[in-house]
Amino acid sequence: MMAVNERTLLLVDDEENVLRALKRLCRRDGYRILTAGGGKEGLELLQENRVGVIVSDQRMPEMSGVEFLSKVKELYPETVRIMLSGYTELGSVTDAINRGAIYKFLTKPWDGNLLRENIAEAFKSYELVRENERLATELRDSNESLTQANEDLEKYAKLNFKLLQVSQEVLEILPVGVIGMGDDNIIAIANKKAHELLSPRGGGLIGMLGDEVLPPQLNEFCRMEMDEEKVRNWEGELDGVGEIKVILSRMGQSSMSKGSVLAFIAREEGL
Repeated sequence: MMAVNERTLLLVDDEENVLRALKRLCRRDGYRILTAGGGKEGLELLQENRVGVIVSDQRMPEMSGVEFLSKVKELYPETVRIMLSGYTELGSVTDAINRGAIYKFLTKPWDGNLLRENIAEAFKSYELVRENERLATELRDSNESLTQANEDLEKYAKLNFKLLQVSQEVLEILPVGVIGMGDDNIIAIANKKAHELLSPRGGGLIGMLGDEVLPPQLNEFCRMEMDEEKVRNWEGELDGVGEIKVILSRMGQSSMSKGSVLAFIAREEGL
């Protein structure tokens, strides 16, 4: 099995002695080297191997180097393609160079060090393209995930808003007065029935201090220590209200909320 970061080099030439010479030259650089005796065999190897760089001869039977590398560009555009040929064949490869089918053109006989340098440079180019593709894919995936998260958040917010509206409507139509107060004694929630019972003249309760708007008996009841109790009851008569039962619940039993909820049940409701 090929290592993830292994550099694979494909050498294509119809002359066996040339392939052996190229393989000896490139082996010292640690590449995984594949060899093919022609373009057809080279294409078969490309189907089964991820190749970073190809070095191909131009003059080969059945399929020339230009034809071979042009097909490689079409099928495996990320693979870097190097042509080896003589000066006399430069005219036949010029068009391929201009079309980008060939990354570099080196002449025979080759300079060993120059060829090795060009192959190393070609691998760097190949790996840079691969890395850019990887980063682009990660960015696209991240953007898609972020878009999905935003859509889910929007759906969740809409659902919560609908639930809040339903909860508010249920609270308003209850025949029981309900008041919610924070630890600072400020009333944050008061339904319609609470206003009817405790603010008959139409004055607002929300935003007011409980000490200012609640009857003295209720303020004293709210200030009593509850010890381990979370719910406590009080029954009595309030001026202008009559007999009433009050249930006080401390917040924080199933949430991070702080404060108290008071439920007022007037005797006229038959409770």
